[in-house]
Amino acid sequence: MNKTPMEKGEEAKRLFLSGYNCAQAVFLTFSDELGLEKETALKISAGFGGGMGRLREVCGAVSGMFMALGLKYASADPSDHAAKTRLYTHIQEMARRFKEENGSIICRELLSLPPGPQDPTPQQRTPQYYRLRPCPDKVASAARLLAEYLQEQES
Repeated sequence: MNKTPMEKGEEAKRLFLSGYNCAQAVFLTFSDELGLEKETALKISAGFGGGMGRLREVCGAVSGMFMALGLKYASADPSDHAAKTRLYTHIQEMARRFKEENGSIICRELLSLPPGPQDPTPQQRTPQYYRLRPCPDKVASAARLLAEYLQEQES
C-alpha cells in the first residue's frame, strides 16, 4: 500500500526523532521505493545533516529531497542534457515549494543561527534539543511536499 503524503511526512519525522539526521530521515523515507538499500541510503545521506556537516548551509531535509529526486529522475549518461534540465527543473520546483512553506532552504536561517560552520560534533538528542529545534517539522514538511510532488508527476 502506498503511503499518503501526510504519512510520508510522519514517517520522516519519526525517523528523525529516532536519531537519524534530517537528510537521512527524508531520503530513507523514499529510498526503498526508489530501489536503494537502507544502509546505502543512510550512508549516502549521512554527511548532509546539519546543513551539510553542520556547516548550516542547505537544510539537510531539502538535500534529502534532492537526493530522492536524483534517484528518480537523473540519467547516468553525462551527455543527456535534456535529463539534466528535467532534474534541475524538479529540484528548483521543490526548493521553491519548501521555501514557500518554511521561509528558507538554508539551515542557519531556519534555525536563526549566525553565518558560518559550527563545531562538527553533533549535539546529543535530548528532549531539550527537540524543543529548541524546528527540525522535526521541517523534515515532515520536506517528505510530505516531495510525496505530493511525486504524485502530481505520476498523474
